[in-house]
Amino acid sequence: MSPDFNQFLLGAGLNLVSALIIVRGVYYPWTQNRSYVFTFLAFNTAIYFVMDLLPSIELSVGAGFGLFAIFSVIRYRTEEMPIREMTYLFVIIALPVMNSVLGDGGEVEKVLVANGTIMVLLYILEREWGFHFEVHKRVTYEKIDLIKPERREELLADLKARTGLEVTRVDIGRIDFLRDVAELTVYYDLPRVPKAQKRRQGLATEYNPVVPQHAES
Repeated sequence: MSPDFNQFLLGAGLNLVSALIIVRGVYYPWTQNRSYVFTFLAFNTAIYFVMDLLPSIELSVGAGFGLFAIFSVIRYRTEEMPIREMTYLFVIIALPVMNSVLGDGGEVEKVLVANGTIMVLLYILEREWGFHFEVHKRVTYEKIDLIKPERREELLADLKARTGLEVTRVDIGRIDFLRDVAELTVYYDLPRVPKAQKRRQGLATEYNPVVPQHAES
C-alpha cells in the first residue's frame, strides 16, 4: 500500500473512533436518542471521505467546511433541534474536517491532541464536573402566611415536602390577596440520571413482584 493510502486509513480510523467515543460514550448514555446517533455518525463518516477527496478536485478545506455548514443549517432548520444537539452536530462536522489533515501528511500529534481534548471536554461537561446547575419553576402557592421573611424556613420545608424537590431558595413574585395566592419562583437542585439508568430502575420497579407476607402461626 502507498504512503498516501496509509495516511488515508489512519485518518479514517482516528475519525471513526473519535466519533464513536463522543456519540456512544458521551452523548448516547444521557439521551438514548436513536435519531441523532444515526445522524451524527452518518454525517461524520460521509464528511470525512468527501473532505479527503476535495484536494483532488481543487476545492479548499475552508470552502468544503463552509458548504457542509450551510447545508446543515438549511437542512436542520426544518425541524426544531435543541441547542445541545446542534453543538454535537457542529463537533461531528468539525472532526472529519480536522482529521482529514492526516490525509495530506499532517502532524499526527496535533490531531491526536485536538481529538482527545474535545472528547475529554465533552465528557466533563456532560457530567457537570466542577459545575453547579440550578433549575427553577414557577408555582402558584396558596399558603401566603408562609411568605413572610421570618417564616422563610417553614416555606422552604413546606415546598420540599409537597414537591419532593431539594428546594434551595424561593423568589416571591405577584401576590393576590383576593384569592390568597402568591406566584413563587422555586429554585432547586435536580440530580442528573442517565436515561439508561432510569430505564433500568423503571423495569426493576415494574417487574419486582410484591411477595405477600404470611403471618406466623
